[in-house]
This record gives sequence, C-alpha cells and structure tokens, in this order.
Amino acid sequence: MRTYLVTGTAGFIGFHLAEYLLARGHRVVGLDVVNDYYSVQLKEDRLARLEAREGFRNYRVELADTAAVADIFDRHQFDRVVHLAAQAGVRYSLENPHAYAQSNLVGFLNILEGCRHHQVPHLTYASSSSVYGANTTMPFSVHQNVDHPLSLYAATKKSNELMAHTYSHLYGLPTTGLRFFTVYGPWGRPDMALFLFTKAILAGEPIQVFNEGRMRRDFTYIDDIVEGVFRTAEQIATPNPEWSSAAPDPGSSAVPYRIYNIGNNNPVELGDFIQAIERAIGKPAKKELLPMQPGDVPATYADIEALEQAVGFRPRTSIEHGVEQFVRWYREYYGV
Repeated sequence: MRTYLVTGTAGFIGFHLAEYLLARGHRVVGLDVVNDYYSVQLKEDRLARLEAREGFRNYRVELADTAAVADIFDRHQFDRVVHLAAQAGVRYSLENPHAYAQSNLVGFLNILEGCRHHQVPHLTYASSSSVYGANTTMPFSVHQNVDHPLSLYAATKKSNELMAHTYSHLYGLPTTGLRFFTVYGPWGRPDMALFLFTKAILAGEPIQVFNEGRMRRDFTYIDDIVEGVFRTAEQIATPNPEWSSAAPDPGSSAVPYRIYNIGNNNPVELGDFIQAIERAIGKPAKKELLPMQPGDVPATYADIEALEQAVGFRPRTSIEHGVEQFVRWYREYYGV
C-alpha cells in the first residue's frame, strides 16, 4: 500500500486515477480547488464518488498558494506524486493567459518544491501532445525537438518539462512527464469534442466541425491512460546511461528524467470520430463546417515505443468501444 498525492482529483484524469488507486488498496490524498472553468457540478459529483471511498482525503486549495501546498506536504509522507492539475484548454488560453501562468507555472513550481523538500521518490506529471506545436513529422516522438509551441497552454506544458529537468539535475528528484494525446471517456470534460458533439446530437442541434472535419487526433480512452500513468508512476525515472551532451536526446537525460508519449498510436480523422458517435447514439449529426481555430494543430499521432519499452504497456481500447462507453455514461448521468 502506498500513499499517493494526486492533484486535480476533481478533474477528468485525476478522478479516474484516484478511483483506480483506491480500488487497488492505495491511499490517495487529493488536491483540487474545484474552479469554474467548466461545470462545477460535474466536478463535485466526481469528488463525491471519491469521498465515499475509504482511504481518500481531498484538500481544496489553489496550486499557486505556496503556503497551502507546502502544508499538505508537511502533513503527509508521499510515496508517489502524480501532478495532473492544470489550467487546461488551448482556446481558453487565448482569452485568459494569466490563469495559465498561475496554475501551470507557479503551481507546478510549488509541487516541485514540495517533492524536493520531502524527498518524494518519484514525481509523475501531465504534459501534453500540444508541445509538438509546429512539428509535422509523424508520428510525434519524444526524441524530437519541441521548441515551437502554437499556444500559451502548450508553452506552459513545455515549461513544465524544462522545470522538471532542472529539479532532476539540481536535486536528483526523479521526474517523468507524460504527453497525453486527446483523452476521452466517461466523466469527461464538457469542453472536449466528444462531450460537445454528443450533447448537440442528442438535442438535435448542429455541431461545429473545425477544419471541416479533416483534423486527425490520436484519441486515447481514459482506462488506457490511467493504466499507463499508474505503471509509469510505479517505475521510478532513471538516468539514461547512453545520453550524450554532444547529441542530447530530448526524451531523457543523464539525470533521473524521462518523457513519454501516452496515446492510442492510431490517429483517427475527426469525420470518422463523428461517425462513431452517430452510430453509438443512433442519430445523424447536423454539421457546421468551420476553418481551423487559432492554436489548433492539424494532426496528432503518438509514437509510444519509449513507453512500451519502459513499462510494457500500449493502449488497446478501440474508438468504437470507447465512444459507446461514453455515450452510455452520458445518457445515464444526464437522464437523456
């Protein structure tokens, strides 16, 4: 039995990870302020499920509140820290840039400091496929340079990877960053495509299809993500003995620092994804075709070889099954 600190426990991935850990007998300390970026009720309902479980305790504090975060580390001895809390969303970062600086930069610094001063054995944290930005070589590999982000959100996630490396170098803190690729599934975020499309189709309203449906995404089911996160957290990051400063590998280091993609390794065109939703609902969508939005990228596709070699895992859930599971949850949760 371990004690995990999971930040973002009222969020989509954090909630599912906490359930996964509790089901396996681990203790989970959660941190989530429950902001109003999207439905507070959905977040409260997620937390209510967790709070009904033995072994769970949640703190409602801001990540950027240095004293409050330090107090949580003082109160507990964590075997693992999984940092999933962040201000999410590419488009929202165009309108509210300061929210990203506070949550994603100051907040992450507070987590790093807590891990450093309390000798946490391993910090695993959420990065994002958005860090690949202007890259066009597919599939995206952790061995590629990622210095050309296309949104402030992506820039903060890249910054997290740089900050983590600094702490791995200066203090020997083992850190592993996971670049998530378009996560979906039950209890998902209302600002994501699957949620928005399902809601609109069931209501008989048109859906907004950006880039006229020609975008490709490496949609990854939540159960696959959670198992990958758990396996990675349990395997403490180590230095790469073959790392060379003359030809530096961006995905590893001479210090205990690792970066992995965690995606389905099977990109799906948005139009095909919509068809899977239509089949699961049993109703056609009314489509409003629109151009690409600022900050978006035309395609994502994860090379997961490094993850598979490290922890022996690759996602297995098909789009059809994953979408069906989400639609079933949505109908039940909203009584549609």
